[in-house]
Amino acid sequence: MVVVNNQTIIYFVRHAESLYVKGKERSRGLTAKGIVDSKKIKDILMQEEVDILISSSFERAIQTIRALSLELNKEILLEEDLRERQLSGEDFSITDFMESKRMVFENQKLSFPGGESSEQAQERAVKVLQRYMEKFNGKRMVIGTHGDIMTLMMSCFDSRFNFDFWKSTTMPDIYKLEFNGDKLVKVSRLWK
Repeated sequence: MVVVNNQTIIYFVRHAESLYVKGKERSRGLTAKGIVDSKKIKDILMQEEVDILISSSFERAIQTIRALSLELNKEILLEEDLRERQLSGEDFSITDFMESKRMVFENQKLSFPGGESSEQAQERAVKVLQRYMEKFNGKRMVIGTHGDIMTLMMSCFDSRFNFDFWKSTTMPDIYKLEFNGDKLVKVSRLWK
């Protein structure tokens, strides 16, 4: 009898600490603490027999999994559609960041001028996730990403991953999602 391993494991890695710099959303890297934490992430994920590394094209997400990439001698595949959600355009000022986040999580179609709705951001990111899950079925994949996008991808499979979940996450954070086929069967937090 042949047993087929249909279990795919996704490790979502929310980027480590990065100081906000206006106009540098794409290029800002990690703080000194973030660099130290990225080495801890490497140590945790070295125990997981990772097959593939994927990341948002934003520097802070790449830097968070770079130490793991170097240790495994594996390339990081960059995906633009795993980028952070644009909450609003530069011409629109958000006065209450947390309230604005709550609003876009609770109303999936809501977007502020120049920004992206949860529905739009989720759609683009989940397409990438599904493509990799099909292509690398049965493999273990690390995805370097951002808090909003990680939460939106996870909520596609389980609605308890919502605004309150997003608020509870840290920088960095690691969630291990186990799938049988395309069904999410277990979620574990690896970052303590």
